[in-house]
Amino acid sequence: MNIIGIEQVKDYLLNLQDSICKQLEAVDGGAQFQQDSWDRPEGGGGRSRVMTNGAVFEKGGVNFSHVFGASMPPSATQARPELAGRSFQAMGVSLVMHPKNPYVPTSHANVRMFVAEKEGEDPVWWFGGGYDLTPYYGFEEDCQFWHQTAFDACAPFGEETYSRYKKWCDDYFYLPHRQEPRGVGGLFFDDLHLADDSGGFAQSFAFMRAIGDSYAKAYAPIVEKRKAMTYGEREREFQLYRRGRYVEFNLVQDRGTIFGLQSNGRTESILMSLPPLVRWEYNWQAEDGSAERELTEKYLTARDWLS
Repeated sequence: MNIIGIEQVKDYLLNLQDSICKQLEAVDGGAQFQQDSWDRPEGGGGRSRVMTNGAVFEKGGVNFSHVFGASMPPSATQARPELAGRSFQAMGVSLVMHPKNPYVPTSHANVRMFVAEKEGEDPVWWFGGGYDLTPYYGFEEDCQFWHQTAFDACAPFGEETYSRYKKWCDDYFYLPHRQEPRGVGGLFFDDLHLADDSGGFAQSFAFMRAIGDSYAKAYAPIVEKRKAMTYGEREREFQLYRRGRYVEFNLVQDRGTIFGLQSNGRTESILMSLPPLVRWEYNWQAEDGSAERELTEKYLTARDWLS
């Protein structure tokens, strides 16, 4: 990996942040992202963009960061212990959007690149990322559209690419202590480093771009379709209850959150992903035959949405 390659990725990520923010502001129609630039004492920094109290989005953030460190955090070497002790740089765009209307799903996306370096040896680089959808009330056509867009983004990169990363997403965004998925899935990939005879850096970077560029295409039409639906106190209370699962995953399971905290990242930006309001209720059970019960029985399963 050379400096030119790293700068290409950084330029793309900065432009991606700009593009996604513009598209989500257009969907909201009532609020804009406020930017907060920050520096990290150990090296690097970022720019956080947060939207609050919009016409559609109760809270959302689209963050860019590029950080450096003298030693890889444990969360980054858990699967690759041979990289422990190397210096690193990591850059990426990460976002979470929490709508107010319970009929509009929450969404999350991120694309990122890591470089691990050691004097006298070639740098080790890889890409990761993906996106997933977390509805509170299920709509079959929304789930199918979301996954079809993901399938189309993966299609130029091989027949098995979507199914592989769809399964990885189902496995990753799972709460073992609840024995249920966080949502209806999407895509998740990590440690992507194609060999030179398979396209190398250029093809790996192209795949990361395809995923980053397809997020808004997948999410914005769903928001537009559902944002004007009428809801009441029952739906709002259920949304806040289900947001509790989102918080549990991000604080207990999510590798990105753990990496950010272990690398002494900016806490305000890392925890931007949490919703503004949430509730827990002891041993709550949805009524039989209700739309709330349907969410867990029909939608929160590792389904093949495109069959």
